[in-house]
Amino acid sequence: MATNRPVRGATINLASARFGLPHDEADGDWLDARDLIDGEAPRLRTTVTTETPRTIISRNASPDIGFDRSINPYRGCEHGCIYCFARPTHAYLDLSPGLDFESRLFAKPSAAALLRAELAKPGYVVRPIALGTNTDPYQPIEREWRITRSIVEVLAEVGHPLTITTKSDRVVRDIDLLAPMAAKGLAAVAMSITSLDPLVARTIEPRAPHPEKRLAAVRRLADAGVPTFVSIAPVIPAITDHELEALVDRAAAAGARGVFYIPVRLPHEVAPLFKAWLDEHYPDRAGKVMAIIRSLRGGRDNDPDFFSRMRGSGPWAELLKTRFRIACRKHGFDGMRMDLRTDLFRAPKGPQGELF
Repeated sequence: MATNRPVRGATINLASARFGLPHDEADGDWLDARDLIDGEAPRLRTTVTTETPRTIISRNASPDIGFDRSINPYRGCEHGCIYCFARPTHAYLDLSPGLDFESRLFAKPSAAALLRAELAKPGYVVRPIALGTNTDPYQPIEREWRITRSIVEVLAEVGHPLTITTKSDRVVRDIDLLAPMAAKGLAAVAMSITSLDPLVARTIEPRAPHPEKRLAAVRRLADAGVPTFVSIAPVIPAITDHELEALVDRAAAAGARGVFYIPVRLPHEVAPLFKAWLDEHYPDRAGKVMAIIRSLRGGRDNDPDFFSRMRGSGPWAELLKTRFRIACRKHGFDGMRMDLRTDLFRAPKGPQGELF
């Protein structure tokens, strides 16, 4: 396994031909190639492009997830998690799900205004809005862009429930908004922690915060009264699965209200990217890892079917489930429930709201 911190997660910039689009090779912003030092290639720099969508709330009818609407302030994610199931979405932009996904980002600065307009529409029915379902709402560029915070500000103002999934301790910056919302039953957070080993974490998710920072964020959120859960996702066979019990122990010690896990998923272009990453960082066990994944996924690299995609099937999946249940029982964790209120919502005031 590589011991130095990788600059990026993906090892290649895989092209996608799923939509029949001609693929432009990413230039990688290599204009500083002349500045090579000691024969090493320059780091791939992050670029951010402004996006102007017409709507901001995405809706789904998937029966195996606990929300029917979400908001993604950004496209792409600089955390660079090699396993990210959202990587294939960059193919819609004729960009690579590989290095492009983690270096060529898109921001939606009009998100809060669009959200306010959509919430003001007559007939709007309240359900919790999920942040962080596709890419991380607290990834590094949120520090400057603050789009996620502007969304939370709108939801806090109108009494709208929300859930947040992130692997960044940057979420504690918004405790001033989240704690009062949580006191009213309007907010919950899930912190994603894949491994406690900093070397493993740096390889799997190179630009995400240290695991200890994330656990500290769980404690701060819990102490502030925000219902906080730990997402052990994904569990990667033969790389992180041995940490399952330790992660549950640490989640409990940090004050988490519950935990859940998801075995690694490899949809579309994620599978070849993940295999290339294994060959680079874990050549000693790449075959074993993929063999277990296929045993979990009915002999395939990925199982897209509802419900089974979240848990896997077969003996390895059953063993993982048993281990998880025993670990949860030890700490009194009895399930993953984010029960939020929907009766406090009041449509936004302003020109759009007053129109009706």
